[in-house]
Amino acid sequence: MAITEKPEVTFGRITEEGLAKMRAAFGKPYYMIRQNEVASKDAIRQFCNGIGDPNPLFRNADYALRTRWGHIIAPPMFLYAVACPQGMEGLPGVHAFYCGCNWEWHKPIHVNDELTCVDVPIDLVEKQGRMGGRQFLQLGRTIYYNQRGEVVATQKRETMRVERQEATERGKYSGVTKHKYTAEELRRVDEGYENEEIRGANPRFWEDVNIGDALKPVIKGPLAHTDMVEFWVGIGGGQGAHGIRRQYMKKHPKWGVKDPETGAIEPMADVHYESSKSDAIGVPVAYDLGMQRFSWAGHLFTNWMGDEGFLKKLSARCTRFNVFGDTQFIHGTVINKYQEGHEYLVDIEMKTLNQRGEETMPGKATVSLPSKVMWV
Repeated sequence: MAITEKPEVTFGRITEEGLAKMRAAFGKPYYMIRQNEVASKDAIRQFCNGIGDPNPLFRNADYALRTRWGHIIAPPMFLYAVACPQGMEGLPGVHAFYCGCNWEWHKPIHVNDELTCVDVPIDLVEKQGRMGGRQFLQLGRTIYYNQRGEVVATQKRETMRVERQEATERGKYSGVTKHKYTAEELRRVDEGYENEEIRGANPRFWEDVNIGDALKPVIKGPLAHTDMVEFWVGIGGGQGAHGIRRQYMKKHPKWGVKDPETGAIEPMADVHYESSKSDAIGVPVAYDLGMQRFSWAGHLFTNWMGDEGFLKKLSARCTRFNVFGDTQFIHGTVINKYQEGHEYLVDIEMKTLNQRGEETMPGKATVSLPSKVMWV
């Protein structure tokens, strides 16, 4: 007989006591558990596979030997495969949507670098939203170091905390369904993939860039189970499997959801695989992860800047859900170019549209490019 019950979800509440506990932790740094402690050749390749990035600089040692780096480097967003603070501390049973990133990179990530990560909670900002009524934007600052003690990058993270019951009752996303593609729509997606361009060994000089230039778009989708599995493999996994997962769920019971067919408690991360689980918190179709979509944004800029470029900054925000069946078309437009000291910089505005033409992830990046003045 078919099971029609919904999964049982812990409906936590935003309480003054819970908020006070979180505020008491402001400014107190803690070291994150790392998924990947070393940026090994295999770890970098698996991350790139997980976001669909074939750039040879990140995976081909013979190719990388002939670049300015002299060896494989990791894409900037590989740091999500080291550790990804998502603002899930505190308020058990209150859902966490990692919705905004503000990255700044200071050093490249070389193959075999050993990386550590420190996170510092810094603020809670009360919001009112159509999805969950009273909700809080949780802010933190993350710092990544290499084995030489150098700061590789910093990130200011943004996570929206929403009461699951309130989100379910309000039903803001109750009309969301999987998209049924026409033959023409699928042709457009295929053409998008075929037209992606990796600048690679052909330097993109600052002098040749003009305000208004469009970047070759990057396409991601239609989103499916395999994409999600490959991404989890690429970042080094989640809460573990079997006995390891069970121990995690015993330690964090309010992050769990009871499967109506088995009666077993599973991690809330299942909202990214099973629509029955995501529907229980007000999103009828399973959806992607914020760090996954932000990694796709990084792919756009590393494709465009080439081997000689360096991604300095990236800020982005997820403004709509990207559910199974959706396709994201990630665009960029040059909006400024300037010189700071010995660096030649370009600002780029990012715009992400799904197959329905809805904007899902706006953002902005700053790229350092080689200059003909400095080129020898």
